[in-house]
Amino acid sequence: MQRQFMQTLVEIIDQIKKEQTIYREQLQTLLATTDEQAISYLRDTARKVADDIYGKQVFIRGLIEFTNYCKNDCIYCGIRRSNLNAQRYRLTEEEILSCCANGYELGFRTFVLQGGEDPYFSDERICDIVAKIKQDYPDCAVTLSIGEKDKASYQAFYDAGADRYLLRHETADEAHYQSLHPAEMSFQHRIQCLYDLKEIGYQVGCGFMVGSPGQTVDTLYEDLMFIKKLQPHMVGIGPFIPQKDTPFGQEPAGTMEQTLRLLSIIRLIHPHVLLPSTTALGTIHPLGREKGIQAGANVVMPNLSPVAVREKYKLYDNKICTGDEAAECRHCMARRMESVGYQVVVSRGDFKK
Repeated sequence: MQRQFMQTLVEIIDQIKKEQTIYREQLQTLLATTDEQAISYLRDTARKVADDIYGKQVFIRGLIEFTNYCKNDCIYCGIRRSNLNAQRYRLTEEEILSCCANGYELGFRTFVLQGGEDPYFSDERICDIVAKIKQDYPDCAVTLSIGEKDKASYQAFYDAGADRYLLRHETADEAHYQSLHPAEMSFQHRIQCLYDLKEIGYQVGCGFMVGSPGQTVDTLYEDLMFIKKLQPHMVGIGPFIPQKDTPFGQEPAGTMEQTLRLLSIIRLIHPHVLLPSTTALGTIHPLGREKGIQAGANVVMPNLSPVAVREKYKLYDNKICTGDEAAECRHCMARRMESVGYQVVVSRGDFKK
């Protein structure tokens, strides 16, 4: 432990980059430091690693939030089943396909179907929607983000044409997981789902909230070690933002600063990862998404959902871009990325080995 503290911050960052791993004491030091030069060096080092692999390209994913019904009761989430204030909705298959048509015209080549764990959307319904999207847009990737299923369901979605699956693990520490979820949800099952998805052949994304209640340097270290072990294609992290109708409604939000440092660290320990600069980052700071790209991220996810439902998909409060038409979101995002020297590209934006 003493050896780590004797290293300068620059030496720590260089070692993380070289070895593509991090020690607990190094993480603690980097999250605690107020040395602006070191923070800039961390950011710039991560950005250069991303540039060397992906160039000045930023990949866009079209997000379609197709249901906010959910059978789960996760303590942090605004669409948890016991939130009676949530205005529930489901998009029809026609509405989902219309979002894709609009998105395709705007240059999106990945569609992300995200929703709560809604029993209405049976395996058969999901497979039907995925197959139709792939039939209409064979040059596009379909990403699902619809929670925990059994392996047979994941296999069926994959066979129907789904390419990627996002399932945030939320935390790699079991006790912390239990404090964020109701008793009927299993940490072991969540982790098993990610390994099942990878085994089937999906490009897989995991991730966690930064600053969630009960999170510590130790739990964050477990998250980073889990990423190293799983070797996902994508990692989605964003600040925890409380939603007023949940038991965590009065908890403090995670910070942009910690999120940016963790984005940079993830880029250094897992250099080829597809790393989104999330809407939550843009929600806590007007330039959050641009800063995320500068810290090493290379994916953004503008919203293709119909404007009428966006306000209702309220995982957290004060979410941005709920009133903008998809075209405006797309062009606004392109301008934002150009302002920091990056180009939004018309591409599936696959993981580069």
